[in-house]
Amino acid sequence: MTTFTRLDRSVVGSWWWTVDRWTLVAVGVLVLMGGVMVLAASPAIAARLNLDSFHFVRRQFMYLPMAVIMIFAISLLSPLWVRRLAVVSFGFFSLLTIATLLVGPEVKGAHRWLQFGSFTLQPTEFLKPSFAVVAAWMFAEQRRSDEIPGNLISIALFAFVITLLLLQPDVGMTLVVCAVWFAQFFLAGLPIIWVVMFVVVGIVSAAAAYSLFPHVASRVDRFMDPSGGGNYQIERAMEAFQTGGFFGVGPGDGSVKRQLPDAHTDFIFAVLGEEFGVVVCLIVVALFAFIVLRGFSRLLEEKNFFVVLAAAGLLTQFGLQAVINIGVNLRLMPTKGMTLPFISYGGSSMFALALLMGMLLALSRRRAGTGELK
Repeated sequence: MTTFTRLDRSVVGSWWWTVDRWTLVAVGVLVLMGGVMVLAASPAIAARLNLDSFHFVRRQFMYLPMAVIMIFAISLLSPLWVRRLAVVSFGFFSLLTIATLLVGPEVKGAHRWLQFGSFTLQPTEFLKPSFAVVAAWMFAEQRRSDEIPGNLISIALFAFVITLLLLQPDVGMTLVVCAVWFAQFFLAGLPIIWVVMFVVVGIVSAAAAYSLFPHVASRVDRFMDPSGGGNYQIERAMEAFQTGGFFGVGPGDGSVKRQLPDAHTDFIFAVLGEEFGVVVCLIVVALFAFIVLRGFSRLLEEKNFFVVLAAAGLLTQFGLQAVINIGVNLRLMPTKGMTLPFISYGGSSMFALALLMGMLLALSRRRAGTGELK
């Protein structure tokens, strides 16, 4: 059995003593729970689609080890190489996002995916974490030197990204990107006049989205007036939590997965609530909260401004995605097709989250020095 001592100067040995092992454990638990939940929720979906019962299970268990390897490999990088990876990823997935508008299939009125054989790729899932790191770099450069218009470059990139998202259209993801970018800009020392301006722009944009996108208006209307109908998935999800109670009906014994079209993706938290109960749901929520809060606590001692902004953006994005998915399942916000990190089924989601978590672990590693990137 291989053991690492503090004197071990190998790449893996150094990684082991500098990486946040508690976050690794929390992520590992989420990944394991995700495997269990896909195993519990997806056979009913596969049967409904006339597929082999373990169609989604086999695919997810093929994705999981690759995602784990991806997290480990990226977490070995220095902050400088994380930045370089983000720049390359941002450019590459921006091109693929443009390609979705030109050649991507239309699904439910949106062009968000590219088909590669049996694998469907959603480039914007990878664009989100890459943009967060690139934006952090620009904000940090502005603070380092006024000769580089980092804020203006970041604003231009932000406008570029949200334009691509709205053209698909994907209003929900646009809101997530806006929230993450605004949080980073605020941490970077956003002037108060800009705060007021962005709040006004946000209110106007929300009203415009409601007016211009019928599916957005429909979701908001159904959320504000549940009695109006059209809330089939939300109603089934709420029934699942009521049926599950505190301790659930038992693994595999739930019925909601046979009624919900998205039980293995957007509404897997409802399946978790029915089969494992409120107690396990609270444990999952606690794991997400632990990862986010521990990540921010480690940033309190960080000297490099780019690392602080990049990691804060990634943590905000990770936590916000979990909050939105859980909030939708609990009817606390309008429906939005967003997966639960590391638990929902999906290759694009899994690999994009592996990219995010790998970069986050790399940025949050303990490093000696005065804040210079190495």
